[in-house]
Amino acid sequence: MRTWLVTGGAGFIGANFVLQQVGEGVARIINLDALTYAGNRESLRSLHGSELHRFEQGDIGDRDRVAALLLEHQPDAVINFAAESHVDRSIDGPAAFVQTNVVGTLSLLECALAYWRTLDEARKGAFRFLHVSTDEVYGSLGDSGKFREDTPYAPNSPYSASKAASDHLVRAFHHTYGLPVLTTNCSNNYGPYQFPEKLIPLMIQKALVGEPLPVYGDGKNVRDWLYVTDHCRAIAAVLARGRVGEVYNVGGDAERQNIEVVHRICDGLDARLPRATPRRDLITYVKDRPGHDRRYAIDASKIQNELGWKPTQTFESGIEATIDWYLSNSDWTANIRDGSYRGERLGVAV
Repeated sequence: MRTWLVTGGAGFIGANFVLQQVGEGVARIINLDALTYAGNRESLRSLHGSELHRFEQGDIGDRDRVAALLLEHQPDAVINFAAESHVDRSIDGPAAFVQTNVVGTLSLLECALAYWRTLDEARKGAFRFLHVSTDEVYGSLGDSGKFREDTPYAPNSPYSASKAASDHLVRAFHHTYGLPVLTTNCSNNYGPYQFPEKLIPLMIQKALVGEPLPVYGDGKNVRDWLYVTDHCRAIAAVLARGRVGEVYNVGGDAERQNIEVVHRICDGLDARLPRATPRRDLITYVKDRPGHDRRYAIDASKIQNELGWKPTQTFESGIEATIDWYLSNSDWTANIRDGSYRGERLGVAV
């Protein structure tokens, strides 16, 4: 049985990955998460008592803690989901993003390198450090074209700048020290267990209670949407078969304008829970976010051709499944709306 150290495994994507891999009996997972605002042990409740999952509360920047976990559990891979990830929060407080995404990733890399150097040659060759990143490092696209793995970096927000820096550090540790690394850059994820400051869960929650649905600018910013469990399978494929030192872009081939996404949510909720007036009437256009990238789109041909991965969910099937999940798991959402975040707009400090 393989052992993996997963960082940030109580967050949105990390928790879905842990649930998927433990559920399939793929590996024993040591799950390190600092449980900041977006980390939630409730997402991992179904794993209570599992011999394949051990939760450890802690920060990737705590070198002593990380080094001790590596020594004790002797993992075959480190999979780094740990990150501050919300663009609007990075506008209000960029320092926390640099601390976690840059300084924290550097600390994790140094611990992983020191551990990797202690392994025998066979285990050294099999070890992997997989870094999970974002398409936002590439900047903004016009009306055409897609991000490729060789697209120059041009981050436009404090969040994407911090992730770009962490990507560069991962690359440098491979080329300088030989650490066997892999990096994935994904498009916008959605699905179960997503913290409700992100567009899709925020719109679902506000639409359910009849609150205004704030849409930035003209609503025509475009994102490529990727259902989270499809992303998790892509990460597993890269970990198993990806070429060391390579970057793999992961996208859902599902470009949609933000306003189209909100319309779909409104219509889906109206079909399930009709109200006197359609929920589209709740849409309110608000001042655009500072530095709001116009369009993202991923060319995922590399991971499809090399590793045989492709998304299983269309945007239509994925958004329907997401709406149903939030309707069936209102207790999960209620438990995290404890005062730390109540649907207010962030990123207005500029």
